[in-house]
Amino acid sequence: MARIPKKPLEWVLEEQYYEQGFTVICGTDEAGRGPLVGPVTAAACILPRGLIIAELNDSKQISEKKRERLYEIIVENAVSWAVEAVEPEIIDQINILNASQLAMRRAVARLTPVPDLVLVDGNVARDFPIKAVPIIKGDGISPNIAAASILAKVSRDRLCIQLDAQYPEYGIAGHKGYPTKEHMDAVRKYGPCPAHRKSFLGFLNKE
Repeated sequence: MARIPKKPLEWVLEEQYYEQGFTVICGTDEAGRGPLVGPVTAAACILPRGLIIAELNDSKQISEKKRERLYEIIVENAVSWAVEAVEPEIIDQINILNASQLAMRRAVARLTPVPDLVLVDGNVARDFPIKAVPIIKGDGISPNIAAASILAKVSRDRLCIQLDAQYPEYGIAGHKGYPTKEHMDAVRKYGPCPAHRKSFLGFLNKE
């Protein structure tokens, strides 16, 4: 059976807020909450109002090759975009949820023009200095959030390639830091590297 292509994301959600009087709407999303190693990244993006990008969707639903292609399209067409990362030592200090929110706030703060509304993927929108609305599964319904999810994911994957070159024994380029058996076995064998999140390594204490 032929695969039916997914329709591109439409501007239904954003248009509801434009009709309420908001003029500069951005989306923000993070990548890397679950991995054992590396930073959590977040992106913020303002797309031109009404821009339709074919195949734009939640980054987790798209192949790596397609994400790379969409990344370039988004960067070329966005009104403004930014990516920020919060490093493992900060994640260990303030926890991953707070670190993710911090990364998103930092990314939004770098946008020009300044948004008057932030659409935040998920069910938490904490301490943003402008109006921020959490949107559950927003990366599947909002073009701006979906674009941010692509930017965040591709940026973090590229960081993982760099970490793999520094610490090749862990196989980070393959699993991107997630707790695969291969990864956990490597941590058991070599111990954690400086890029590991110490607060995520509880499995070592159970053995």
